[in-house]
Amino acid sequence: MPLQNRVDAFGDLIAVEARGTVLGNRGGRFHRDDRTLGKRRHVSRQWICCRLEFNGRHRDVWGKYYTELFFLDEVTAFSAGHRPCFECRRKDAEAFAALWPYRTAPDRRPRAAEMDLSLQSERLDGRLRRKHPMRIDELPDGTMIEVDGFAWAVCGENLLRWSFTGYREKRSRPVGSEVSVLTPPSIVAVLRAGYVPQWHPTAGQPLVPKNSKSPSVK
Repeated sequence: MPLQNRVDAFGDLIAVEARGTVLGNRGGRFHRDDRTLGKRRHVSRQWICCRLEFNGRHRDVWGKYYTELFFLDEVTAFSAGHRPCFECRRKDAEAFAALWPYRTAPDRRPRAAEMDLSLQSERLDGRLRRKHPMRIDELPDGTMIEVDGFAWAVCGENLLRWSFTGYREKRSRPVGSEVSVLTPPSIVAVLRAGYVPQWHPTAGQPLVPKNSKSPSVK
């Protein structure tokens, strides 16, 4: 049986066989000794996304120290409210922080704890997931939105429908509409400022079903 450690675009933890391309955690261990979950879904505000491999380290997944989580790609991790790790992805984390929209001191980049505080308020309302109304015309590539109960990633003039195995449908991106955004606003601002996230390979050539129609964005 797979562990309940795959994170979907809504930030929920699901047990599926499909593998992810990005590792992450939410501040430590919150799984039980039998490697199942209770009600907890995080330990602290430190939600990060990491490399699958780093310095030859071997991880005992859902062992003694961390509840390891896996994402389809960085776009998915961002949608769930995770930021790049400052240890294993130092260059990416510094680039991300340099584009962060809020600064308490103009002469230095924001600290990880400052970003985590903002992100926590943007991704959760108690135990409920926050969603943010925004104009679709203003959304940068890599933003995830919800349409008719599905998650779609903004990619140029298209929307790509998210799944655990990749982006499986491409539809034209509507214009002039307000949509429900899953990606926290701070990360949307970072993407708009020029940060380029890591995409799953299927984003390059998403599958387009016959008779596909554009989603009904209202």
